[in-house]
Amino acid sequence: MRRTARPLTGMTGTALAVAAAGLLAAPAYAGEPAGPPAGNLEVYPSSVAPGSHVTVNTAACGDDGTAAGDATAVGSGRFTLAPSTHEQDAIGQFRVPPSAQPGTYEIVATCDGGSRRVAGDLVVTLTPDAQQMVPRGSVKTGVGGALGPDPVQTAAGVTALAVAAAGGTWLLHRRARGDGI
Repeated sequence: MRRTARPLTGMTGTALAVAAAGLLAAPAYAGEPAGPPAGNLEVYPSSVAPGSHVTVNTAACGDDGTAAGDATAVGSGRFTLAPSTHEQDAIGQFRVPPSAQPGTYEIVATCDGGSRRVAGDLVVTLTPDAQQMVPRGSVKTGVGGALGPDPVQTAAGVTALAVAAAGGTWLLHRRARGDGI
């Protein structure tokens, strides 16, 4: 059997034409390259508990660039970012004070000469990610699996199933013999 092609008409043809035009126009947009944009201040870890140490780095200051960091928003004060051998980044550290309140804080660094200012976010939580509670065990919903926490209830359920299976088998056997059920 041979299929013949038919022309696209109506809404289908219009929708395909609009989609094709959009695809052809897309390469004309020259947005930012993939990955983190130049000029970001990277904060590691990005979520910490009060009293933790934080490392920040940026490639915005160029090779051998230094920067002045400012973490006064979170209460840490100023710190210095020094050149590093790791991908020509400027790296610095500060400590989040134990009295810091939970929230999101902007950490800023200004390259030497004041030519470029970069920023990144730091999230302060009550507990660090490593100490956060992780759920364990089954959910107590009233409907569960065969192995519950109570062995008496499990034994009763198994017994009820066995009695039901034996009774069903007896009734089917009796019906097959023609005993009048």
